[in-house]
Amino acid sequence: MPLGKLQKLTDHSSSAESALRTVSIEQAGLASLAAALQNGLAEPFSQAVEIISSITGRVIVTGVGKSGHIGSKIAATLASTGTPAFFVHPAEANHGDLGMIARDDAIIAMSWSGESHELKGIIAYSRRFSIPLIGVTARHQSTLARAADVVICLPAAPEACPHGLAPTTSALQQLVIGDALAIALLEMRGFTPDHFRTFHPGGQLGASLTKIRDIMHQGSEIPSVKLGTDMTEAVRAMSTKRFGCVIVLDDHGELQGIITDGDLRRQFDQDLPSKTVDQVMTHKPKTVEPNMLAASALQMIQNASISALVVVEDREVVGIVHLHDLLKVGAA
Repeated sequence: MPLGKLQKLTDHSSSAESALRTVSIEQAGLASLAAALQNGLAEPFSQAVEIISSITGRVIVTGVGKSGHIGSKIAATLASTGTPAFFVHPAEANHGDLGMIARDDAIIAMSWSGESHELKGIIAYSRRFSIPLIGVTARHQSTLARAADVVICLPAAPEACPHGLAPTTSALQQLVIGDALAIALLEMRGFTPDHFRTFHPGGQLGASLTKIRDIMHQGSEIPSVKLGTDMTEAVRAMSTKRFGCVIVLDDHGELQGIITDGDLRRQFDQDLPSKTVDQVMTHKPKTVEPNMLAASALQMIQNASISALVVVEDREVVGIVHLHDLLKVGAA
């Protein structure tokens, strides 16, 4: 084997080993965090959740360096899951942004060492105006921990950086404890997919949270005929509405069956015009409720290899939704 190719293989192997080592070290850091939550950390964590859930204002997340980057993400996660929050950089706070923090707010201050000089101003401000302060740090005796109302003290764990300098495991622990706070608050508030859609109207996530009632065709748009209708009239209704199907109803407006393009093809040579819809329709077609999520309806369509679903509420047909409607809103 040429030396150059051997060197590349060696490099690839070394890189993979480094990646696995990093993942292993950071997994151990998360394992130590889980153990801490089972052995003492649960109480301050629960106190932090209670403080945040009881305020009438917003959660102010602050931190500097890597803790600041993590804090910014945590603020975004809180805000998108029903807890009003935003990030304030501690250096900017010292130059006027303290005015953004109100007395009905709560502060989450993040510093692995608990000694970040930039945090002193925001810590002092929180004490002066009795604004609840939650400290996320790794040192119980740090300046931040001594000042905070609640201290979430993260367990010491080796950084993945071989020099022990670059925040890696520590940053991951901060990120996960922030996610844990957001999810605990989400569950406490009974945050639903409807609420989630309110905060995520755009993109595929918003589309997948769209409900069938938002996109279904209703009223005169529904291709329907009554039981006993001859197939000539049924085909005319199918062609006019352009859904590739026609719904068969009884005199009470309740669903009895459906006739699709596939049904027509299968019975094309069987003297179709002489038949009624009762003889051709497929009984018990696939139905959905108006409150079903678009993503779930799309999965039904794909699993059943069909192109449309009948929307039924209290046994009454209230709409129809086509595969194209689901694709149009981006539910795929």
